Amino acid sequence: MSETVQESGQDAEVPADETVTDTEMTLVQEGDVAGDYLEKLLDLLDYDGDIDLDVEAGRAIVSIDGGGDLEKLVGQRGEVLEALQELTRLAVQQETGERSRLMLDVAGWRASRRAELSKLGRTTAESVLETGEETRLRPMTPFERKIVHDAVAEVAGVHSESEGESPDRKVVVYRVE
Repeated sequence: MSETVQESGQDAEVPADETVTDTEMTLVQEGDVAGDYLEKLLDLLDYDGDIDLDVEAGRAIVSIDGGGDLEKLVGQRGEVLEALQELTRLAVQQETGERSRLMLDVAGWRASRRAELSKLGRTTAESVLETGEETRLRPMTPFERKIVHDAVAEVAGVHSESEGESPDRKVVVYRVE
């Protein structure tokens, strides 16, 4: 069971069996500010979307779901989504005075991308384990690299590292000798 915490007209779920800490309230406030900012943006663009706020793993999570036009807010390989997330973080920072680590998802893109990258990490790790040959993946964002590193870490006998400079930073998977 959970309790709804409401600030600025937005709702965020907080488990009923937990005491709401100052940190959680700060994250709820971040989500509220982000939700207000994104709601105004959607209105300006004349896009329909439902904004959902949540707090997960010490981070405010804001999701926009709804109409087909929302995929334009993701862009090719999530580039527009990354930029929109950064603008939203800046709006939160301007309002709260604190740096935000909020995560933005639009039309479930990050959730599906996470599953895709986890699979890529596992299959690459298994291939490297079998062949013994290191594999370099294409350049990825920090979000994408973290997911791949986590998936590789679950396969015994291999490890991964990031190499290069952004935006060309990539994951390299090695067999442990």
